[in-house]
Amino acid sequence: MTTVIGVRFRNMGKVYYFAPGSRQIRSGQHVIVETARGIEYGYVVMGNRDVEDSKVIQPLKDVIRMATEDDDRIEAENKEKEKDAFRICQEKIRKHGLEMKLIDVEYTFDNNKILFYFTADGRIDFRELVKDLASVFRTRIELRQVGVRDETKIVGGMGICGRPLCCHTYLSEFIPVSIKMAKEQNLSLNPTKISGVCGRLMCCLKNEEETYEYLNSKMPGIGDTVTTEDGEKGEVHSVNVLRQTVKVRMVVDKDEIEIKEYQVEQLRFKPRRRKEKNQADKNQAQDAELKKLEALEKAEGKAKTHDKK
Repeated sequence: MTTVIGVRFRNMGKVYYFAPGSRQIRSGQHVIVETARGIEYGYVVMGNRDVEDSKVIQPLKDVIRMATEDDDRIEAENKEKEKDAFRICQEKIRKHGLEMKLIDVEYTFDNNKILFYFTADGRIDFRELVKDLASVFRTRIELRQVGVRDETKIVGGMGICGRPLCCHTYLSEFIPVSIKMAKEQNLSLNPTKISGVCGRLMCCLKNEEETYEYLNSKMPGIGDTVTTEDGEKGEVHSVNVLRQTVKVRMVVDKDEIEIKEYQVEQLRFKPRRRKEKNQADKNQAQDAELKKLEALEKAEGKAKTHDKK
């Protein structure tokens, strides 16, 4: 086990581990540490804690010192300078006629570098822009192109749920989200309903994925044939995953159809997951059979060629 603290440098940015040494550092304090970008001012989001050695990337850098009042003042001054740098960079972008959108500006704590974050549809030749900015600020300039999800994370906003965006409030890293998750939760596949402010699939689709996968595994599929406790058979009309209820279309008379609702425990059917597994096994078997046939055809072709010779 290794004793570490978790430090964040940007609002809702990634959490990095550092060695506290003999210090007892609490969450909410500020520290000065050394990173690949130089000396940085960071916010402690996780106090002293023991974590497994496999989760720590070695060598683990030490905390240089706890942030002082002078450090706090320098950080505040850097925030003010970032506003001016943002305005100046926008003017330079318009001057050079570049098709790019400036998102954010960040000063390193020691003022050794200024980072400009922007979005663009394609590749941008900003070499002249960098030279122009370097002549103004007299320090190292780095322009970093980010995607639409990163832009939304930096800028923030309100989601369709009426709450601040997850990526801007508590998500430190983006998680993979797929359309399969929306299907699993029986959501409308209308892009406007399942996409976030960034135009990509909403991150919150991942939140309930495991729960829906478990609940769906105990439910029949729409159109499946089920048998009730009384031995009657019917076709699944619809399902309510959260309530674990199933509406079944039953034939009462020759021409009369009635829809009845049952708890899933009251029905007998082949579980969806088992069917999917069986189908996957069939597909694999078919693929293996096709490969065997192809191998036999190739072997027969070679034999015929040999006979002709």
